[in-house]
Amino acid sequence: MRIRLVGLNARFTHSCLALFCVRNELEQNCPSAEIEIYQGTINDGYFQTLLRLTAGAPDGLFFSAAIWNSELVVRLIGDCLRVLPGVAVVVGGPQAGEVGRLLPPGGITVVRGEIEAIGTDFYADLPAGRLQPHYAGSFLRLPVKRLDFPYRDEDFRLHLRHRHIYYESSRGCPFACSYCLSAAEKGLWHKDLEQVFGELGEILRHRPQVVRFVDRTFNDIPDRALAIWRFLAAQGGDTLFHFEIAPDRFSEEMLAFLAQVPQGRFQFEIGIQSTNSETLAAIDRRIDPQLAHDPIRRLATAANIHLHVDLILGLPHETRATFLRSFAAVFAMGAHYIQMGLLKILPDTPIQRSAEAMGYLHCSEPPYSVLANRWLGREDLASLYWFGECVERFHNNRYFVSLWRYLRAGGEDMARFFQGLLALCQQQRFFELAATQELMCRLLCRYLTGRDDEELTRDLLRYDWLRCGHRFLPPCLALEEGREQPAATRDRLYRTMPVAVEGVYDLGGRNHFFRKASCLRLSAAAMQVLGHAGPDGKSALCFTARQEDSLFRFNQVIIL
Repeated sequence: MRIRLVGLNARFTHSCLALFCVRNELEQNCPSAEIEIYQGTINDGYFQTLLRLTAGAPDGLFFSAAIWNSELVVRLIGDCLRVLPGVAVVVGGPQAGEVGRLLPPGGITVVRGEIEAIGTDFYADLPAGRLQPHYAGSFLRLPVKRLDFPYRDEDFRLHLRHRHIYYESSRGCPFACSYCLSAAEKGLWHKDLEQVFGELGEILRHRPQVVRFVDRTFNDIPDRALAIWRFLAAQGGDTLFHFEIAPDRFSEEMLAFLAQVPQGRFQFEIGIQSTNSETLAAIDRRIDPQLAHDPIRRLATAANIHLHVDLILGLPHETRATFLRSFAAVFAMGAHYIQMGLLKILPDTPIQRSAEAMGYLHCSEPPYSVLANRWLGREDLASLYWFGECVERFHNNRYFVSLWRYLRAGGEDMARFFQGLLALCQQQRFFELAATQELMCRLLCRYLTGRDDEELTRDLLRYDWLRCGHRFLPPCLALEEGREQPAATRDRLYRTMPVAVEGVYDLGGRNHFFRKASCLRLSAAAMQVLGHAGPDGKSALCFTARQEDSLFRFNQVIIL
């Protein structure tokens, strides 16, 4: 029997962990089956994908269905059944039930739950050609079964080459958030630490670029999380490790260790969702927002771990005012990326079952995005959505880091700030244009005009512009008449600086240094804010062609 396992990822660099787990279970329970793994993307040409899936007329097609690919899976299954009328089609994954409901009855088999916990009847029915419409694996069976390592050496050469490696050290979630599919699961299961260390060692032998832990709350047991972090840090290398983190489960020992982790080795996705206590109670999110602030602020200050913080728009009891307060609280923490995603009313979740009572209006097709509810009318929700898009464009990059740091330190009302910036963006039809750094600089300059600190904020924008690798200032950031222009600053430094400066340039490299560098004199106030104030107040900044070893990979800045 020839079985093709199909994963349709959001992009090429992603991989589908489920395929490797299913392959291993099939080989153990159906040893005579010939298993092939196929990974494509949702952006591949449809007809080409269909030809690849049906090539060689496999006996079985197993699809992994998720919210981002379920519509494509439905379409492909329908055409695969037309091309191969006798093929056995099996669908698993979080959207398997929805895929089954959208296809004619009797055409496919839906598998719910853990493949490792599926009963032996499935493996008897599969080769016999008598698959039933539904099979289910009980999560509660997992503790009696070891979760085997899903990968083999050849996987890293073939299926995982140039892709992110997904790894689970645990299954389940300590939370039961009403909007999440994990609310229907009972229990939480952890791999033995020795097994985790051995499996991670196998992965790291292949020197992957990114390893993404899929544990839904990696630090639910703080001591265990710290042990894994210590192991990974001791391995060296350049692999980036991604973790989903609960913000209120950091110990002092964890924070002390994380402050010493090398730049860019760890990346945290931190689910806050809301700081409104009534909302958190309504979604069964047992978390104290006050306990989240200090750890995130301390991690952000250390500036060695990329911090991605999530808020969800459209949760129960979240009004416009409480959502903006949540945003302001999160912005004050200093995270590098603030994602404000729309709530998705997923099928078979507690919030979906009570959606009508809470006045939810949502899209009927994946990803089931919310349109309105009892606390947020359609126009208010739309307004907050564009607010989030404004933050996404202007904040979630490296373009204006110094400006945001200055405004945060000064206690700026950032919800009000971004609301005003949003109004200007909509007036200028910004969201219909390419969001280039120059266009955003131009809009920020216009928005900041008339403030008491206008000169200071423009200098911060100039500083960040040149740190991003640009050689020359754009028209919107041109220095005012009467100030020393960048070309004049560079010429002056070239004439007056020593023939060699230790650690900067030697005699042979002096001309190359000044030819490639951009030079700028900033206001004394800006130099003070940036921490670059010289003893005579006349220092200039040189932006070299060399990049810093930092999260944002800014160009190196030298005070001359």
